Amino acid sequence: MSLVGQKAPEWSGVAYVNGEEKAISSGDLAGKWYVLYWYPLDFTFVCPTEIKGFQSLLGDFQDDGVEMIGCSTDSFFSHKAWFACRETFPEEITHPVLADTSHEVTKAFGVLKDDLGAAFRGVVIVDNEGIVRSITINDLPVGRSPKEVLRTVQALQSGGLCGADWSKGDEFVA
Repeated sequence: MSLVGQKAPEWSGVAYVNGEEKAISSGDLAGKWYVLYWYPLDFTFVCPTEIKGFQSLLGDFQDDGVEMIGCSTDSFFSHKAWFACRETFPEEITHPVLADTSHEVTKAFGVLKDDLGAAFRGVVIVDNEGIVRSITINDLPVGRSPKEVLRTVQALQSGGLCGADWSKGDEFVA
């Protein structure tokens, strides 16, 4: 059964936030749109392309009133060590990245790859009423397009019928 159209599971955990360890939860996001995206593991090869992509669009998401949270099953300490590597991350990662070592959040959204104990590449969009509006899950070798996630959020927020390749400001399907 899909979570789309359902109340999002409540979740909480510890996150890497600007180099610091911080407790965050779905309750902190009550009344706000948010994107929760998963990547499999720190210190891998496709993951930084996605994380940097989401970070580069953070201002665009924020302009639309959308909070961004990354997530993997790695620890806070692993996140801290990896994000400090300037060869991999020349720019600071400033959005929270959840350290779901218990796998509870990852399981709750159906993103856990059981045999690996890590996440698939998942994205969940939750609206300001706490309803899951979109879920996408990719297998490990294929990264996502953060621009497409932003476009999807904007389309969902628009309230109209949005055709393929619709962009913010375009006409709706009549």
